[in-house]
Amino acid sequence: MPVNERNTSLLDRRAQWLEHYQPRLHVQERGSVVSVGDGITWISGLPSAAMEDVLLFEEGSRAMVFDLNKDRVGAILLYESPDLTAGTAVRLARHRLGIAAGDVFLGRVVDPLGNPLDDRPRPVSQSRQSLEAPSPPIVAREFVHQPLYTGIKIIDTLVPIGKGQCQLIIGDEGLGRSSIAIDAVVNQRGKDVCCVYVLIGQKRSAVINTIATLRQQGALEYTVIVVAEASALPGLQYLAPFAGCALAEYWMAQGRDTLIVYDDLATHARTYRELSLLLRRPPGREAYPGDIFFVHSRLLERSTCLNADHGGGSMTALPIVETQQGEIAAYIPTNLISITDGQLYLDKGLFVSGFRPAIDIARSVSRIGGKAQHPNIRAEAGTMKMDYLQFLELEVFSRFGQRLEASMEARIRRGRIIREILKQERLSSLSAEFQYAWLLAFNEDLFQDDAPDAVTGLLALLQKKVPGTHLTLDSGRQLWLQAIKGWLEDERGG
Repeated sequence: MPVNERNTSLLDRRAQWLEHYQPRLHVQERGSVVSVGDGITWISGLPSAAMEDVLLFEEGSRAMVFDLNKDRVGAILLYESPDLTAGTAVRLARHRLGIAAGDVFLGRVVDPLGNPLDDRPRPVSQSRQSLEAPSPPIVAREFVHQPLYTGIKIIDTLVPIGKGQCQLIIGDEGLGRSSIAIDAVVNQRGKDVCCVYVLIGQKRSAVINTIATLRQQGALEYTVIVVAEASALPGLQYLAPFAGCALAEYWMAQGRDTLIVYDDLATHARTYRELSLLLRRPPGREAYPGDIFFVHSRLLERSTCLNADHGGGSMTALPIVETQQGEIAAYIPTNLISITDGQLYLDKGLFVSGFRPAIDIARSVSRIGGKAQHPNIRAEAGTMKMDYLQFLELEVFSRFGQRLEASMEARIRRGRIIREILKQERLSSLSAEFQYAWLLAFNEDLFQDDAPDAVTGLLALLQKKVPGTHLTLDSGRQLWLQAIKGWLEDERGG
């Protein structure tokens, strides 16, 4: 718009405002900062302040009410200017914290308040979502029935994830928890799934690597990244997962499928503990406040699958939590295990031995299970999982050097082939049709005469042949077998 037209429009709006203006008495509460430091502030006055009210400071800072005492208010800072000191005047903004939402956020990197972090203009949208919202009621929910493919063989076949499911990723640092989540986001390319990746308290190098990976894989165009890095105010780190959830809820309410990653909730819990102790709330186990379970449950319960009467959208959540020395019985991990619909447990021993992704099938579970799998994949995966679990038990006995029966030797050989098949490099997403193809080939003993190392080459052949075939997951089993046998025979014959 030209400058002259813009000025004329501004004058018209001012004239309309003056025309309808009526002088009246304006009453406004004003408080005063008592103390400020470590990301929180204590304020006197403001008798009508309520939890989660936004506060505006005279010099430009912003905060959110987080604690109410008899004579003062405790607040977490959302923006702190260098001029914020004791005695600064404070007033209520008369609204709760929210964030703009919409497709304008796709491809963007923002903070929990929606401010851009990617040197691009601020995303502008008419729609706004409250950071704190109740989870959908039971009558609005649908049973999880559609698969959300991650492109990872061991997950899509043995520990499947459905749209609307909340699946925990748990393990020690450095075992590939974030890599699994990034692979899942990358695999949604072309599937009309909006993704939200929330980075909580991460180092800047980790944030940059995540953004660069998603951009290189072409996943940033359907993903919004919410960042509250380690140097951010504790209040922003606490609000980051709620901001990401609000963005995903907008698309879910529009009837679309969404995937959100919380990386990670152990850091989020420590941030909440820090804020609570600074605000002098009574500590509980491991100094965490008594409501830490409620904080995470009200966040994760917002992930669901809506029924057709409420739009039919879904929000799938992949919360990540860090363990220490593989201790899954620690306070925060056990809380999250009890809230979520299953967990993917990453084992250090498997990682060191070269089995990656290092998912321990014996400790991993999906409470949705095969209900979210395609019927054909479910039928084949069930047989393969039984073979693999039996192999894990028999392998322990084989280490003692005892002579085993021929049938046990065959099962161990079969299990070693499975283990070789389940290995997968990161950022190598595989289609659902390929998953079905290798399951069929394995269950029909088409790899029985091959050495475990040679199976890798045969899998590469299947991966190349499957996209060029007219077969789909709904095609008959015999048609698939006929095609697979032909491909393998040609390869071996050559």
